Amino acid sequence: MSLATLWIVSPVYRDVESFLILRREILALLTPRLGTSFRRIEFVVVDDSGGLDPEMKHLRDEASVNVVEPPFNLGHQRALVYALRTLVDRIDDEDFVVTLDADGEDRPEDLPRLLEPLEREVANTRKVVLALRTKRRESLPFRVLYFFYRLLFRLLTGIVVRSGNYAAYRGWLVHRLLFHPHFDLCYSSTFISLNLTIDFVPAERGIRYAGVSRMSYAKLLMHGVRMLLPFTDRIAIRALVALGTIFGVSALLYLAGLASRAIFGAQVPDAVMTALLFASILCPLAAGNVIVLFAAFTQARGTSLKNLERESH
Repeated sequence: MSLATLWIVSPVYRDVESFLILRREILALLTPRLGTSFRRIEFVVVDDSGGLDPEMKHLRDEASVNVVEPPFNLGHQRALVYALRTLVDRIDDEDFVVTLDADGEDRPEDLPRLLEPLEREVANTRKVVLALRTKRRESLPFRVLYFFYRLLFRLLTGIVVRSGNYAAYRGWLVHRLLFHPHFDLCYSSTFISLNLTIDFVPAERGIRYAGVSRMSYAKLLMHGVRMLLPFTDRIAIRALVALGTIFGVSALLYLAGLASRAIFGAQVPDAVMTALLFASILCPLAAGNVIVLFAAFTQARGTSLKNLERESH
């Protein structure tokens, strides 16, 4: 059987220096395996500046680096999807595809462990391997916010996503799955939302190679919202069940309070009765708003980026 190509795909937003370090470390790890495990290694850089980063000229002259240029800034998650869909005709079903951030926080030394399950089951082109975050080097405010975000995520979806862009799979998945509309919403959490058979490989979060992160708290918040979008159906169902339960209990208690006053002359406080009445009225309204807002946001996001890869070429 002929050897497959290994594709390394990274979004880069004004961070060429970090990518060059990443590329050097990956080549040091995997070059000895060329001719035995892989035919060649192809690096794909997604210029998420939309062609505005002058440092990209250093990468365009590299023979093994393919620079993909979206028409505008997409964010690191959607940039990965854009690149993979753009290169779909060049990637074979048997090829290996790895996606990771270029700043060093996705550590190259974990790459052989992500590839190992794919190489062990070389005939299984449908396997997905994700890096499971075990240890993060973050500030105290971030850790506190991240704890509450994970709690909220579990309450809304019933699960916790502890993986990011660091993933490995075969080219088969690029051809068959990457065009699923959920990938227009969020790359990392879509793998979980589609109920695929996934191997998780524990991996610490690394330290940035160079420069500073351009991910503000506002962008992190938006990223957190986007990670929820592939689970819209779960969120809607859980919200309906929760609000329906609150509505049922509130309505029954309100009616019980009215009956107690009328039949037994019980002194049920007016404040309690008012609260129960408001809960009975507001829960159906809240349920409707939750469904409408999530549906509208999801549709708007998906529609705005539909066929972007085809329109840009």
